[in-house]
Amino acid sequence: MLRLITDFDGPVINVSERYYRVYCFCLESVSDRRQKVNQLSKEIFWAMKRAQVPEVEIGQRSGLSPAQSREFAQLRRDTVHQVEQLVHDQPVAGAIASLERAEEMGIELVVMTMRRVRELDAALERYDLGRFFPAGRRYCLANDYVKTGDSNDKPKLMAAAMQELAPAPHTWMVGDTEADIAAARFGKIPAIAVLSGIRDRNRLTSFQPDGIVDNLGAALDLIESQVLDKDLLAV
Repeated sequence: MLRLITDFDGPVINVSERYYRVYCFCLESVSDRRQKVNQLSKEIFWAMKRAQVPEVEIGQRSGLSPAQSREFAQLRRDTVHQVEQLVHDQPVAGAIASLERAEEMGIELVVMTMRRVRELDAALERYDLGRFFPAGRRYCLANDYVKTGDSNDKPKLMAAAMQELAPAPHTWMVGDTEADIAAARFGKIPAIAVLSGIRDRNRLTSFQPDGIVDNLGAALDLIESQVLDKDLLAV
């Protein structure tokens, strides 16, 4: 059996528009009307997010004072994951076709995300993605779960998956952050990082995944090549 455990935001869903709209909202909300601010372009903002530039620094680069920047950072954290903001997300280009291809390859698909149940369910319904991830292959946070940090919480989801899913001789984890790599390490499976999410190559390289590729389709290419290599070795 081949199994692919994939993060949701990054490999499957593009969150950049949501993050940018929330950035613009928070900047406008915190700044004084008489104050001259420097609203960053989406391209510059997203590059800063992918490089993990702190929120307070993003606020200051946008023309906010230190105190305003702290308020901006808190408002962003309080706003960005609200359900009403999730409508701005869209599937990553080519992601749905890649999920269909994975099924054609005989790969069992599992989703593992830091979204809460209501957040994941809303997106699965909106984009008809539930067909790829039936009940029993969805690992996410309970609606009332108190987060302790993605790199702490995601391995807990991996632990649950390892306990509940049938053993699979070939399993991979695909994600776009250090939390996905930490979960893969916990599960002792290869971690493939994708550049279609919220970390850039420099940041991903520092977390030492087993591979870095452009997107989910390229991850499937890598998996396919590894499976072929193993088959050849077994001959």
